[in-house]
Amino acid sequence: MENKAIAIGSDHGGFELKQEIIKHLTKKGIGFEDFGCFSEASCDYTDYGKAVAEAVAAGKYEKGILICGTGIGISITANKIKGIRCALCSDCFSAKATREHNDANILALGGRVVGVGLALKIVDTFLNTPFSNEERHIRRISKIES
Repeated sequence: MENKAIAIGSDHGGFELKQEIIKHLTKKGIGFEDFGCFSEASCDYTDYGKAVAEAVAAGKYEKGILICGTGIGISITANKIKGIRCALCSDCFSAKATREHNDANILALGGRVVGVGLALKIVDTFLNTPFSNEERHIRRISKIES
């Protein structure tokens, strides 16, 4: 199987925004795998949050994107997986800061919270911002993981 850069998943509340993000990633030539869900039929965010987080934690994907109605439940689920630092972001400043300072490896979005235009800017910011590698941030991350 090809090692793709981004794992993406959503529940029904994030399905519509996920489809827009998938179009955006495709247009930019960014590889991804869609872990579901695949319709607006009611489903459990936990299933998709866990699947994406486990794939990222296993190193199969560089980063992940998760979307549910608010982004809260799916981010809590992802953060239960060892090695995951999932950040719920509703603005570009937070997306940039969480990459630079926390080396977040999964972005969570609220499909009922942010509009498509802003969400795509947040995705671009998250994907294009490198970790700072500053000693203070490395130290803090190691405290999170211990």
